[in-house]
Amino acid sequence: MLIFLPFAALAQDSLALKDAVRMALARNHAIAAAQARSGAADQRISEARAGYLPKLNYSESWTRSDNPVFVFSSLLTQHQFGAQNFAIGPLNRPDFMNNFQSTVTADQTIYDAGHTRHAVRSAEVNKDLAGEGQRQTEMDVIGGIVEAYYGAVLSQQQLDAAVQAVRSAEADLRRAQDIRTAGMSTDSDVLSLRVHLASVEEERIRRSADLDVARAGLNDLLALPLDSPHLLSTSLSRAAVSAASLEDYEARALKLRPEAREAKLAAALASEQAASARGALKPEVSIHAAFEADRQNFYDRGGANWLLSAGVRWNVFNGFGDKARISESEFAIRERSADQERAISGIRLQVREAWARLRSAEQRIEVASASVAEAEESLRITRNRYEAGMSDVTALLRTETALLDTRTRYFTAVHDQRIAATLLELAAGSLTADSEVLN
Repeated sequence: MLIFLPFAALAQDSLALKDAVRMALARNHAIAAAQARSGAADQRISEARAGYLPKLNYSESWTRSDNPVFVFSSLLTQHQFGAQNFAIGPLNRPDFMNNFQSTVTADQTIYDAGHTRHAVRSAEVNKDLAGEGQRQTEMDVIGGIVEAYYGAVLSQQQLDAAVQAVRSAEADLRRAQDIRTAGMSTDSDVLSLRVHLASVEEERIRRSADLDVARAGLNDLLALPLDSPHLLSTSLSRAAVSAASLEDYEARALKLRPEAREAKLAAALASEQAASARGALKPEVSIHAAFEADRQNFYDRGGANWLLSAGVRWNVFNGFGDKARISESEFAIRERSADQERAISGIRLQVREAWARLRSAEQRIEVASASVAEAEESLRITRNRYEAGMSDVTALLRTETALLDTRTRYFTAVHDQRIAATLLELAAGSLTADSEVLN
């Protein structure tokens, strides 16, 4: 096992935190969906701009009938009408006749009361909204990867601490057995240490299961098979924190957070929709052109004609529907304004929560770091006293348990500080794959 264990470790991929983030950004399904929404929003801009361009249509049809009116008009449009067609008999009861008709039409809007202009602007705002949604999704994925990654690293650290506790308990049990053999202790000390060994062994088993679950969760976010092995190379160490103040983070968040930008864009979109609704009270001007060819046969015996027209359409009365839509759009503007204020307050609250969690974690690290050193020294002294017969097994068990708990609290505090530093960048809207907090 000692020979082949290094080779088994080399068979696993070394995965740093930044590599995991980049992998997630390239493979995550939520990001792929957000990118698709951005692409669709971009195409809707071109769709809206089509309102500036003419509409050109071509149609081909074939009709066969002996209807007198159809035959009479078809002969005229085919330029095949003659004096003989004025005869009363054929005029009332004509023979069946074919008409192959080819038509090309063109329609151009000259003035549409700004509907196309507002539609283009609305599509552009929606594209910006989709872009902010994509950026929010990317930041959420990065934050999720950081939590999952350091969650797996913390589980590994806790498992290592549990394994060390098991080894320490096994060594203490051997010492107790030796001391009992020498007649310096009783069977109760050995039994107490066996119970303690079973307890820390149970803790090791739980920590091992937690590590398996944490690694599976990380693989799920990376869109990999859940049992993919990795060597997580980024250690669980204290994050370097920016010297920026709380006010600096709040100002940055109000400028960069997708939610803040989305609130502004939603207000702009409501304004465009209101302007488009008011445009329904204005007239629209358009021109229409058509070219038509009618033939008795598909390729000959026919004629052609063309048409050009201009028209004005003015919505004089629409059952107060337009007035209601204008009022509705004005209420929508008020709603977006209120949403914007609520978003600003919520962003500030999230920044303060992340800031408080970061400061709390840093203070916990200081306390836990000192406690670990003290617990290690206390265990060394207690173990020496027990071996010398100057302390009982209860004190030994108590100090060993205290050391395991202290190490666990220290690793948890470092983990929480790492996560809080990441969440503070997320709350400020500045979390990217190149953020310093990921180093």
